[in-house]
Order: sequence, then structure tokens, then C-alpha cells
Amino acid sequence: MVQGRTWLIAILIVALVGRLVAAYAVQQKVGDQLCLIAGDAEGYWQLARKIAAGEDFSFADPPRRVHRMPGFPALLALSMKLFGESPLAARCLLAVIGTAACGAVYLLGQQLFDERVGLIACGLTAASPVMIGFSVLLLSETLFALTLTMSVWCATKWLSADSRPPTADSRYAVFWPVVTGVSVAIVTLVRPSWLLAGPMLAFVVIALSFRKRDHGCRLSAVGLRLEAAVMLLALFGALLPWAWRNHSVCGHWVFTTLWSGPSLYDGLNPDANGDSNMTFFDRDNLMATRSEWDVDQHYKSAAWQYARQHPGHAIELTFRKLLRYWMPWPNAEQFGGFLPKLLVFVFFVPVCVLAVRGGWLTRHRSWAWLLPLGPILYFAAIHAVFVGSLRYRLPAEYPLCVLAAVGLNDLFLRRRDQKTDG
Repeated sequence: MVQGRTWLIAILIVALVGRLVAAYAVQQKVGDQLCLIAGDAEGYWQLARKIAAGEDFSFADPPRRVHRMPGFPALLALSMKLFGESPLAARCLLAVIGTAACGAVYLLGQQLFDERVGLIACGLTAASPVMIGFSVLLLSETLFALTLTMSVWCATKWLSADSRPPTADSRYAVFWPVVTGVSVAIVTLVRPSWLLAGPMLAFVVIALSFRKRDHGCRLSAVGLRLEAAVMLLALFGALLPWAWRNHSVCGHWVFTTLWSGPSLYDGLNPDANGDSNMTFFDRDNLMATRSEWDVDQHYKSAAWQYARQHPGHAIELTFRKLLRYWMPWPNAEQFGGFLPKLLVFVFFVPVCVLAVRGGWLTRHRSWAWLLPLGPILYFAAIHAVFVGSLRYRLPAEYPLCVLAAVGLNDLFLRRRDQKTDG
């Protein structure tokens, strides 16, 4: 145990140092710019300024009040409160967040399997060139990865048969379902795309519960279904203040943002090619004459109408988006050099191969492979509809590294002539 903790501390120190070096290097490269990827970073920074100054949570003119979730701007606002409007300080704070995400992967691996798998998974994320580089960009991916991995860990604590004694009282029995629901809400407050993860998890829990028989223990079939309902209620309750706030500013109960319509149209329009190109939003300038709600509904309707009228192009776009999502090298122009492509390739491809091996080894333990694999498949489905990019896959690679660690651990043990079942 002591040796394991020593290894964990050493890995996290390496992760932090690598990310702090990256923070300085990126800041030197971008200079006066906020980010290598223009657009989103500026919006997050403006919203952070508003939060730090205690002003209305909105930006642009006409104002967009339900454009972004508040989680990441709040983190940047904290940096501004502590260190002023210093992009380098914000990057250093994100380096700490990225290191914490590596620690969360350790917790997930330890909970699902054992300390050795947790350490290997933590080491993979600590050394990943892509995770190191993205950790210090002023984008929500790093905070999203941390909160997402912690929500998967909470679900693991809830659904692991050995996490609580069968004699636990009812108050204790609902503790982890409530924590899981709240954790999913926290992730959603960072990025809205995680909202459906809660209902999907509840659906899987209920589906798998039909394989169980009620026998008086905590993990009975009926008990699991009730806990799934409690989890969904906790998710709804945790997001209710944000929806209430949105109702007060736009007159509608919005639990995420009013940006899903333009985002959907970005992926389903006559000029779409699978990549993001939001120039139509400024060109149409609908915000000048319509409310934020009406603009969102307009683009949502236009996107689905285009898909119905041009099913062939919509199907073609789906495959293009999936190709961009799963591509083992960067597809953004900012990272088009040979070295970035090589670094991404030599990490992602082996991780996928090892994860397949890890999934096979744990095929008889449903939650052991479903929970770490689920996020990357979940986002693949979502971004097959919207737009595809490595950027949207990256947060889900953190829990995926747990399955890869199982596969890598198996190789280590086989070299020592030991057998493993994951």
C-alpha cells in the first residue's frame, strides 16, 4: 500500500510538471492570443470576466444569456479573482486540474479493478502528449475530463457489489445514487453534452436488473430500479437552479443551453462537411431580430428539415463525422504538422488496442467494461449527429485508459507467466 501511494505521488508529480511546462510553452506560442483554437476561448474568457465582476452572465451584442454552461467560465473567474486576468495563471490552474484528472483515473481503476490497474491507467494519462497539451488550453475539455471521470467513479461506487455491505440501511443505500446524479449534473454544468448520460445509465441499470432475482440484499432487482429513479431525481434537482435561472432570463425552462440548435445546424446543412464552420451564424445574424430561444428553435428545425429532405447527404455526413471523431491524428489545422500527428497516433492506437484486450478480459463483468468504455461510445453517437473532432473524444479517453491498463497489465503478467482475468 505504501509503495503504491509512493508510485501514485511520483506519477502525479510527473503529470503536473509536464503540464506546467506545457502551460508555459503554449503561452509563449500564442502570445497575445488566448488560444490556439480561436472562437470558444474568447467566449469563455468574456463570461469569466462577467462572473468575476459580478455582472450578468452574458456576452456578445445582442447579448446571449443561455449560450454556455457556467462551469468552465466559473473556473476561469476563480483564476481571475486569485491571480488577475493572466492567461498563464489560468493555464497553470488548468495544469492542476489536468493532474487531478489523472488522479481521478487512478481512483476509477482502483475501484473497478485494483491499485495496480489504477496506477497504470494514471501513468497512461499522465504521459499522454495530447492530454498534456490540451490540459492547458483555455477550453473546457480538461475540467470536463476531470468531472466526467469522477462521475463515472461515483457510478462505480454505486454499482459495485462490494462497495457497501448488504446490511446497509436505506439512507446509506441511496447515498451513492444521489451522489452519482449530482455528479452527472456537475459534469453537465461544464458541458451540456453529458446530460443524457444520466438517463442512459438509468436505462442500462434497469435493463441489467432484469437479470437479477430479489433476495433481500441491497442490490436486488427492485432496489436497483428504485436507486436508478433516485439518481435521476438527484440529477434533475441539481440542474433545477440553472434551469430556473434560464427561465428568468429567456422565459423557458432550459436545462442546458440555447446553443444546441446552431450546433446541430452546423452538422446538418447544405455546406456541412463534418467539421465545424459556424460562419453561417454571423452571416444570418438572426439574433438581431429574434430572441435567443427563437434562434435556437429556428436552427434546430432547419437542421432536421435538411436531414429529412437530403437523407443521402445526412448519412454521408454521419460517416464523415465518425471518421473525424475516431481519426488517430489531429484534424484541426492548428495541429496539422507531422509531430502532432505522430504523438497522437503512437498514444491513441495502442490505447485502443489495449482497451479492446481489456474489454475482452472483463467481458463477464458488465460494469467493469461498460463504465470505462461507455463515455467514448456515447460521445461518438452524439457527434455523429453534430460535428466530429478529436477534441470531443479526448475527455472520454481518460476513463478508456482504465480498460487499456487492464490490457497492459495482462501483458505484464503474461511475461511473468501469470494468468489474469482483468
